[in-house]
Amino acid sequence: MAQYRAVVTDDEVRLSEALSGSEVAIAPKFGANSYDFHVNGKKVFWSPPGITLADLIAKPRLVGNPLLSPWANRIEGMTYQANGKTYQLNGALGNLRLDGNKNPIHGLVTFSKDWKASAPVSTADHAGVSMTLDCSKKPDWLAQFPFPHRIELTYKLTAGVLEVITAVENLASEPMPLAIGFHPYFQLSDAPRDEWEVTIPARDLLVLSPKLIPTGEKKPNPYAAGTKLKGVVLDDVFGGLPENATFSVKGKNQKIEVVYGKDYSIGVVYAPTGQSFICFEPMTAPTNAFNTPGSHKTIAPGASWRESYWIKTSGF
Repeated sequence: MAQYRAVVTDDEVRLSEALSGSEVAIAPKFGANSYDFHVNGKKVFWSPPGITLADLIAKPRLVGNPLLSPWANRIEGMTYQANGKTYQLNGALGNLRLDGNKNPIHGLVTFSKDWKASAPVSTADHAGVSMTLDCSKKPDWLAQFPFPHRIELTYKLTAGVLEVITAVENLASEPMPLAIGFHPYFQLSDAPRDEWEVTIPARDLLVLSPKLIPTGEKKPNPYAAGTKLKGVVLDDVFGGLPENATFSVKGKNQKIEVVYGKDYSIGVVYAPTGQSFICFEPMTAPTNAFNTPGSHKTIAPGASWRESYWIKTSGF
């Protein structure tokens, strides 16, 4: 039996590796989300019990590993700044998601059905697939974010490690602001949530307003040395990440590590009470970056940006 396989069905691409027992499924009609990742039959990405891909396509929700673009997390209010101009968001178009404070959240593409999958590959050392989304063909998207661009997501499974590679090509005639990220939901099955130990390798905890918008103040990260989740609720933004910053959660034996590429300079960690998941969210910029001068990168006209993050497991 081949060690690496890539299998295509009508609604998904499945990449697998026999030696590690790893398998990941990516769904083009569900935002190119790698919604199912498991090792030796044990789930790495969280989703509610019994939910199917058909359910998620019919009624999308945040599970698995969704992409947040062209902005991750929140924009404060219905306007934002780019290239010295003020842009107005239009709630009447029906393509904005709002948080509990009516701030636009998580961009426009998270549940898009318009991703196009390339032919997957399986070689002697990996299995992979790429999916592309042309964001220059959607008038309602361009009305909210008038920077035509193309996104390519590549998933590469190598020796039990899932690499998520994102490339963004700016098709506009002006610099394109970049403030994207991912919102992966992780779970462990060998210990209850209160016994999970979390390590957050950041220097800074960004102080947030009651509406979860950074105030500009920073505090020392209180979780850098590791902490048990009992009694701890996290919905926080962290900065000052080292090179190859590695966020991790550990149970009795199972461990999940998320390694950030250098351009993922911000980490959001979300672990609400009463839920059996934790999110380590790689971000290129902090919350409300478009309205915070100097906090985000830009892509020059005709240029591309590319970065990876890696998900590693042990003890599964």
